[in-house]
Amino acid sequence: MARKPLIAANWKMYKTPAQAQEFVTAFLPLVANHDRDEIILFPSTTSLSVVVAAASGSNVAVGGQNMYFTDEGAFTGETSPVMLKAVGVTHVLVGHSERRHYFCESDEIVDKKLHAAFRHGLKPIVCIGETLEQHEKGQTHDVCLRQIRDGLKDVTAEMAKTLVVAYEPLWAIGTGQSATPEAASEVHAIIRDDIARMIDEETAINTRILYGGSVKPDNIDALMVKPDIDGVLVGGASLDPQSFARIVKYC
Repeated sequence: MARKPLIAANWKMYKTPAQAQEFVTAFLPLVANHDRDEIILFPSTTSLSVVVAAASGSNVAVGGQNMYFTDEGAFTGETSPVMLKAVGVTHVLVGHSERRHYFCESDEIVDKKLHAAFRHGLKPIVCIGETLEQHEKGQTHDVCLRQIRDGLKDVTAEMAKTLVVAYEPLWAIGTGQSATPEAASEVHAIIRDDIARMIDEETAINTRILYGGSVKPDNIDALMVKPDIDGVLVGGASLDPQSFARIVKYC
C-alpha cells in the first residue's frame, strides 16, 4: 500500500509540561527505529515547546490540537498558525468533534482553518464525525459527506498532498464504545469516494483516512487490518506510553 499508516496521539486537556516531558522520555525508547508508521503527538498548547524539544531528532512528530485561521489579532485565548510554526510543530488538528460540539465550530470555520494550515505549511488532520443522535437516526453518511464537502471547499490536488482526514464519531469518543472495524471501514470508503468526486481519483487513493473513537490496545489490530483504515487518532489510550507504544506496534 502506498499510504503510510499514521498513528496519532491526541492528549486533549491532559498533562502539564513536566508530565509531557516524562511521557516523551519513556515513550521514545519504546518506538525507537520504528519506521513502518508515522507517529505524531498532539499535546496541549502549554506543552508544545517541551514536547518539540524532547522529540527533536526522533521518529516522532508534534502537532497542535487547534489553531485560529488568522495570523494575528485581538482574539483572546487563540493560537495562530504563525505561533505554531514558531515553536516547531509540523501538524495541526482541524475540526475535532469536540471543537465542533462543545465550541460550536462550523464547517465554514473548519474550512478557513484548513486553508490557513495550507498557507503556512502545516500538515492538517481534518476531523469529521456524527453525534449519537445522528448515528441512531442513520445519518452517519450524510453528516460525514456534508462535513467533507463544506469543510474542504476549494482544496486542490496540490494542497491535498499533505491532507489527512480522521473519521471520529462523537458518540465513540471517551465513551468506551467504538465503531466496529467493518462499520468504520465502510465510512472510510465513502469518504474516499467523495474525495475522488471533489478533487480527483489520484488524491482519493493517496489521502490517508484515520479512525478515532475509543481506540485501545485491544482493538487496534482489528481496525488496522481493514484496507481503508490508514491509521488512528487515539485519545485516552495515548496518555500512557506503554499503552500508546502497543498501539503503534499493532500487528
